[in-house]
Amino acid sequence: MPTYISLLRYTQQGISAAKNAPARIDAAKEAYKKAGGDFKAIYLTLGQYDLVAIAEMPNDEAVARMALVLAAQGNIRSETFRAFTETEFRKIAASLP
Repeated sequence: MPTYISLLRYTQQGISAAKNAPARIDAAKEAYKKAGGDFKAIYLTLGQYDLVAIAEMPNDEAVARMALVLAAQGNIRSETFRAFTETEFRKIAASLP
């Protein structure tokens, strides 16, 4: 399954209710599972982004749907990227002319 990395920032609503963030993470894990994916990890970070999340989802459409569902709750803003594993990267590099 493709891997996706999301860089997340809390909205004012999200940071105001930061105490509830662990429950929101649990709910997100369940939502990813129901969507056929796997929420692999989340990290609280310092700097430009508040959180970094790593997930596997069946395809781009599924991860886009999940990003919209989570953003609609009003607690986060996200930037999500498709990430290629080292094995995938090696295969891509080997295919270069």
